[in-house]
Amino acid sequence: MIQWIHSLFQKNNTVAKLDMKKFLIVGLGNIGAEYVNTRHNIGFKVVDHFAKKENISFQTSKLGDVAEFKIKGRTLLLLKPNTYMNLSGKAVKFWMEKENIEKENILVITDDLNLSFGTIRIKAKGSDGGHNGLKSIQSLLNTTEYPRFRFGISDQFKKGRQVDYVLGEWNEDEKAKLLERLDKSIEIIQSFALAGLANTMNEFNGK
Repeated sequence: MIQWIHSLFQKNNTVAKLDMKKFLIVGLGNIGAEYVNTRHNIGFKVVDHFAKKENISFQTSKLGDVAEFKIKGRTLLLLKPNTYMNLSGKAVKFWMEKENIEKENILVITDDLNLSFGTIRIKAKGSDGGHNGLKSIQSLLNTTEYPRFRFGISDQFKKGRQVDYVLGEWNEDEKAKLLERLDKSIEIIQSFALAGLANTMNEFNGK
């Protein structure tokens, strides 16, 4: 009996260690062709760029499109929720529970009006800042303590035009600079999985 309990403990402990090597990378956005190139969909654009660079494909599954990528013993699940932005938390919670991923191992990629275009800010926790996607995730996970990768889209809009700006497409100057920022975003995602949150924050914040 004691030997059986010891064996079960070892098995469960191994599973826990394996789960710590699994990461959920969530790109926030809205589904539909009309949203593809909008500023609000930068989360989708980042994970799409990652998938294209690594030659992996998304498969439509429950509450979102999912792609899997393995690197140096880690498994990254890329998720694009298909719930629309304001219900993103449903998809995040479902896939965290389904894949047994701790909140410390999720990285939520979102647009941020308070940062100049292309500025990167990685944080371990924070408020939703009025962002509907983050608000939904916070509500469903019942915490503000989960890693997020904020991609600056700036606030160059006239009073009362915030929605039009956020749901508008990139201007020509932004388009010219976007590819380099997307490549940098891939480095950030890989660093998060391989080097950890603290090292990634030190390496990339403000760059």
